[in-house]
Amino acid sequence: MKPLAQLTARLAYEFSDIDLARAALTHRSAGGKNNERLEFLGDALLDLVISEQLYHLRPQANEGDLSRLRASLVRRDALARLAGELDLGDYLALGPGELRSGGYRRKSILADALEALLGAIYLDGGYTRASEVVLALYRESLEKLPDAAELRDPKTLLQERLQARGLDRPEYRVDQVAGEAHQQRFTVVCQVSAFDVETRGEGSSRRRAEQAAARAALDEISDEPAA
Repeated sequence: MKPLAQLTARLAYEFSDIDLARAALTHRSAGGKNNERLEFLGDALLDLVISEQLYHLRPQANEGDLSRLRASLVRRDALARLAGELDLGDYLALGPGELRSGGYRRKSILADALEALLGAIYLDGGYTRASEVVLALYRESLEKLPDAAELRDPKTLLQERLQARGLDRPEYRVDQVAGEAHQQRFTVVCQVSAFDVETRGEGSSRRRAEQAAARAALDEISDEPAA
C-alpha cells in the first residue's frame, strides 16, 4: 500500500483528521470502520457539485438533459476512471478475499472509495474545499461536455423522433429467449409502422435487447420518408 501522503498531494488536499482519509479507503471486507457511510455522503456531495456546475455551464438545457449529463459524469464507470487516474487502488485497505480476487481493480470498489474520499474531505474541510477537489478532478470532463442529445438512449431517441413527426410510437415484442436462467439471451423485435420498418436486437436482458433493436431502427429510418 502506498503512503497516503502521495494521494493527498495528488488531490492537493491535506487532511486535518487523517483518520477520515483512512476510513474512506477501507473497504468493508477489511473489517472495522469502513467507508460505506462516507460513500453515502460523498455521493450526495458529488451530485450537488456537478449539478451546480451543469446548471451554469448549460443555461439553455432542460431538466432532462441536465440529468443525463450529470448521470454520465457520476456513473460508476466515470468514477472508476477518475479513481484509476489517481491510482486509488494502491491505497485501499481490503480483506484477504478481495485482495486475492483483485478487488483493488474492481470498478465498484474504486468508484465507492472515490465517493467516500470526497465525503471525508467534505467532513474534514467543508463544502468549499470539497467542491474545489471535485472540480479539479472533473476539470477535463466539464470542459469537454457532450451534446446532451448524444446521451439519450436509442429507445428515447426513436420515440422522440417519431413524436416530432406526429407518428405512432414504436412497438416492441420479445421474439425469443434462449439460454439458462442465469445466462439468458433475449431477442426483441422493434416495429415502426409509419416507416414499414422491423428490426431485431439481442441482449442479456430485455431492456438491452430493446435498446439494440431501437438503435437498428434509428439507422433504418434516418433518411427515410414516412410511409
